[in-house]
Amino acid sequence: MGYTLDFSVVIDALPSLLWGCLATIGLALSGMSLALVIGVAGVVARGSNQRWLRGLVIGFVELIRNTPFLVQIFFLFFALPHIGLTLNPTVTAILALGLNGGAYAIEIIRGGVQSIDKGQIEAGLALGLHKGQVFRMIVLKPALRAIYPSLTGQFIMLTLTSSICSAIAAYELTSVAQRIESDTFRSFEVYFTITGLYLAISWLMMTGFSVFSRRYFNYPTR
Repeated sequence: MGYTLDFSVVIDALPSLLWGCLATIGLALSGMSLALVIGVAGVVARGSNQRWLRGLVIGFVELIRNTPFLVQIFFLFFALPHIGLTLNPTVTAILALGLNGGAYAIEIIRGGVQSIDKGQIEAGLALGLHKGQVFRMIVLKPALRAIYPSLTGQFIMLTLTSSICSAIAAYELTSVAQRIESDTFRSFEVYFTITGLYLAISWLMMTGFSVFSRRYFNYPTR
């Protein structure tokens, strides 16, 4: 049986798909922001003198990195209400993305921090800086410069992972596409189109990360 392509349904639904793209970008940026906060906080806690705090961070990282994202988001959305904590799909999606990305960010940032020469840290302390200032001014920025490509690559992956959030009916590009496909039964046209849209979103984010890197992480030139 022949199949006749008909992209008119996609053209008619283009405004909805573009809104879905914006929703996906919004989810991704929110998840990235939370992941970065968790990553930095986790690295600080991992370097704590408190053994229980270090163990808590290690356990969190291992739990997140060794379980599927789909199971994590299902746990947040379906299991937490049984203990009285109910979250709407958007909040659940942002929290799940942040926790997932944060676990990976902890290890990436920790690798960058460990690459900093201890002599620089000792010099900062000798100049009278307290530990917070040493971490922020001497350790964090050079570490972020070193791990920026790995961190942004992980964030691009997090953006694409956001498509799984359609499983809990969070509003984003894949969930919009599913509704269009269920109404029109034009699976090839719809999913071919959103493949291109995800490529465009990834390219847009890579370009943004590249501009940010040139603006804030390039070494000064004469």
